[in-house]
Amino acid sequence: MDVRAGVAGSGVWPTGDGVVERLAGEKHVWMCTVRPDGTPHVTPVWFVFLSGTWWIGVDGGSVKVRNIGRSPWVSLALEDGRWPVVAEGRARVHRAPFPAAVTAAFTEKYAWDAAAVRRPGEERLLIEVPVRRWLLDGVAH
Repeated sequence: MDVRAGVAGSGVWPTGDGVVERLAGEKHVWMCTVRPDGTPHVTPVWFVFLSGTWWIGVDGGSVKVRNIGRSPWVSLALEDGRWPVVAEGRARVHRAPFPAAVTAAFTEKYAWDAAAVRRPGEERLLIEVPVRRWLLDGVAH
């Protein structure tokens, strides 16, 4: 999977060494949304990164989805504190059917069907977060 596809020249590509490989290979990203009282809600989530956009699979009733419904601005950070990769963007929630390239990327990375319902009555959603800006791009500041 080419995480840079469609990103060249966009002006929002991170410059640190190894960032492309980390976006393709790391299994978790920490996602921060904002609760109604203004406090942060931070959770590790599975993700794929395609063409300058983070995609995260979630349950329809999750706190993340409710928070995004009120305030769509989110931050995402890869786990390594020594070589930080942190991005911000405006999240959008998608209901099925999902883009084929995104579901294929989740299947390739996790052997997981992003649309598969785990419990009766559950709705699976995808959160799309195009990168607005990179705060840290693999180089500790």
